[in-house]
Amino acid sequence: MFGGWHRYDVSLGINTMGVKHVVNFAKRCSKLKVLVHVSTAYVCGEKEGPIKETQYEMGETLNGVTGLDIDAEVNLAQSKLGELSAMGSSPKEISMAMKDLGLSRARKYGWPNTYVFTKAMGEMLVGQLKGDLPVAISRPTIVISTYEEPFPGWIEGVRTIDSVLVGYGKGKVTCFLCDPKGIIDMIPADMVVNSIIAAMVANAGRYGRPLKEAIYQVGSSLENPIRYCQVEEFMNRHFSKHPWINKEGKAVIVGKIKLLSSMASFQRHMALRYLLWFKGLEVANAALCNFFQGTCVDMNRKIDFMMRLIEIYRPYLFFQGVFDNMNTDKLRASVRENGSTSDENIFNFDPKSIDWDYYFREIHLVGLVKYVFK
Repeated sequence: MFGGWHRYDVSLGINTMGVKHVVNFAKRCSKLKVLVHVSTAYVCGEKEGPIKETQYEMGETLNGVTGLDIDAEVNLAQSKLGELSAMGSSPKEISMAMKDLGLSRARKYGWPNTYVFTKAMGEMLVGQLKGDLPVAISRPTIVISTYEEPFPGWIEGVRTIDSVLVGYGKGKVTCFLCDPKGIIDMIPADMVVNSIIAAMVANAGRYGRPLKEAIYQVGSSLENPIRYCQVEEFMNRHFSKHPWINKEGKAVIVGKIKLLSSMASFQRHMALRYLLWFKGLEVANAALCNFFQGTCVDMNRKIDFMMRLIEIYRPYLFFQGVFDNMNTDKLRASVRENGSTSDENIFNFDPKSIDWDYYFREIHLVGLVKYVFK
């Protein structure tokens, strides 16, 4: 979910036009029983309070600005790409310009980043093109390591909150920007998969079913919420008891992470911790005939990159929405009613069954260390 800083042309190609091609292909498959489109719960943008499992209509925007046209967006991205190529821009310059274009287009219509904007347009195309095809949309929140299947703690790569957990365990992250009492909506990967399987069964062969009845938000904020301050406590207890052993064979001792509850407090922290030191380095570099030039350039790039990421992810760090799951709850009920007790256990996607304390300390963090830490 939080891959917001992406090239606009690439995101449009995958998250928007890719959906169009899949739906059109599916409509030509005479024996197809159901198509499940995996989106993200965060197509809602920065909405607060209860967030319903509602359908996006073609051209709908989050801020009411009119004029959103998917074909025009694709043409704009291709035109910009051609313009940059004609100017002889480097691959790095092209990549940065396309990322900035995506961010500006998303924000024009009320979405906080390119990823969720292009995902929302993908949903619009599903609704417009599906016809009578049986279609369901899955909207998971932040997907984390598996709870049970294929085994507890399985994970590939580092995403969203996991980058903070990894950095903390390695002793590299000492502070984090968030609302300590804010809810972070997470759901284990196997529960997402189980919900998709259940959605396939529930919607197979249901031609002409309204899409609004088959949109499933899969998360935990409504029925089993977990807060940032709890995550901080879990990771501190885990890594204090089980410190990571680095490549030199030394245990990395961690302390309490500092939670910064506002952008102002984050900016103050950055100024005191890094920017003043950086300014001093620049003065020394000038006095010593650019002796520290390489260090200055590298530090400036890292600070700029971090500030850009914080700005992109800020809406989620202080997210105040709670994802309603009425359709998903009905889906769970259908598994109970139409299957056996073993089916309900095998295809579990009930967030109420998660013990967050146990999950983080005995499953998720153990899995991160085993499969992600290098």
